[in-house]
Amino acid sequence: MTENTSNKQYDILIKNGLFFNGTKQPESNANIAINDGRIVNISAEPLDESLATRTIDAQDRWVMPGFIEIHSHYDAEIIAAPALKESVRHGVTTVAIGSCSISMVNAEAEDCSDLFTRVEAVPREKVLPILIEKKTWHDAQGYRKFYEHHPLGPNLFSFIGHSDIRVAVMGIERATSEVKPTEEEMQQMETMLEQALDAGCVGLSMMTTKLDKLDGDRAWSKPLPSTFASWWEFKRLFKILRKRNAILQGAPDAVKKVNIFGFFWQAHGLFRLPMKVTMLTALDLKSNPFLHRITRVSGFIVNNILRGNYRWQTLPAPFTIYLEGLNVNAFEEFDSGALLRDIK
Repeated sequence: MTENTSNKQYDILIKNGLFFNGTKQPESNANIAINDGRIVNISAEPLDESLATRTIDAQDRWVMPGFIEIHSHYDAEIIAAPALKESVRHGVTTVAIGSCSISMVNAEAEDCSDLFTRVEAVPREKVLPILIEKKTWHDAQGYRKFYEHHPLGPNLFSFIGHSDIRVAVMGIERATSEVKPTEEEMQQMETMLEQALDAGCVGLSMMTTKLDKLDGDRAWSKPLPSTFASWWEFKRLFKILRKRNAILQGAPDAVKKVNIFGFFWQAHGLFRLPMKVTMLTALDLKSNPFLHRITRVSGFIVNNILRGNYRWQTLPAPFTIYLEGLNVNAFEEFDSGALLRDIK
């Protein structure tokens, strides 16, 4: 006998859960009704289960909004294992990829591998064969179609990496040198950025700190290609981001740090459209606790006085790193570690 669903008001009813709503309010026991993918009722009192197509008893469990992983380097893993089960089982429902100038969109498989594996301390001999087998695309539309035909676990959004498009246009040797791109090459990069935004990428990621190094035989131990770009090159791409209301994600120079003021200036909205900018700061705030005051003040000035749209990406809590062996990119943060890792 077919169940009559005409009187159903909810697709899902979650009952008896300890509810955290994500707004810093205290947790509370709640019953939550969902219809058509949206929460339609949150009640401390029991809701009528007969009105729900499916009921989930969350007794002794936590119920909360899904976590958004705003900074990850799952670019290779999600190609090999799109379900990302280890993130989903920890409550992550949305993942960002393509951060820090590294994406796997336009460049060849070997280039993508060499941009990625040493930075993320994963074996090149494992990543490269996967990319050679699976990377059949060379543009953003093809990249999107790949994911549309694979069973993703979490929701996904991506940046297009500046190192990715720079290598795709200039080749890995020229892209990791002081050579300025020709006007034709610059226009190709602009076209790739436009195509990526058309395909659904949320913006461009770039890098100016030279601590992260390349793998492979062709440009071993050179910094990421994005770090070789001039402000002339950056501003050509930033103009597109501002026009398209897209996001710039990146990292300031971790050694000199002064170029952060350039990104503040790019974000401002005085007499022009602001540009959405988010910059990474991680170990910096741990090693120099005074910096958190600077980040708070700078954010206030850029956003409230200069009418910009600027956000810091930082870690939510202090952390400790336990390392075994040198094959970890954290060693690139120190001169002696970088020197040892340069030995091949």
